[in-house]
Amino acid sequence: MSADSELSSVLNRRQQINDALENGVEVKHTYRVVNIYTEFHEFSRKEIKEYQATFSKYDVGKDGFLDLAELKIMMEKLGAPQTHLGLKGMIAEVDEDKDGKISFREFLLIYRKARAGELVSDSGLGQLARLTEINVDEVGVNGAKNFFEAKIEQQLRTNKFHDEIRQEQEEKRRMEEERILRRQQFQQRAAVFQ
Repeated sequence: MSADSELSSVLNRRQQINDALENGVEVKHTYRVVNIYTEFHEFSRKEIKEYQATFSKYDVGKDGFLDLAELKIMMEKLGAPQTHLGLKGMIAEVDEDKDGKISFREFLLIYRKARAGELVSDSGLGQLARLTEINVDEVGVNGAKNFFEAKIEQQLRTNKFHDEIRQEQEEKRRMEEERILRRQQFQQRAAVFQ
């Protein structure tokens, strides 16, 4: 899409909204409730949290979107600078709602496409996915390598998130118990000085 046609489509849409509002027609915003963990079931909770941290790191405006300038800074810091048109092309490839920005959900689409082999490795999105990809061995998540592993993973998928949530809760409980124990030890030592 050329810059002129992009600008013209945005202005036409804005004009349609303004005309509707002037005529007293209510313009309803369409919102889609998305549960990231269920929609992107191919990623573990830990991976999604890592992707969220990466996204938040470059979302300088803290508006929940990566705009053109933020994407430009991100690509430069990753060592793969892109042209203005290259950045627009990157956004257009995953921008499902056509708002000219990348939401976190659209950001996850980059990694979904990368895993499915749908990205050209030399493309901007291919470089982005490769440079920010989580080391699967380090995270401890193994993808399905053959049909049987994929079937087993599919059956266990519902339990995977429950197990991860349980592990997180156990870790929080353990940390709280350690904090209480340290506090008791401190109070015992402080009692010696009283």
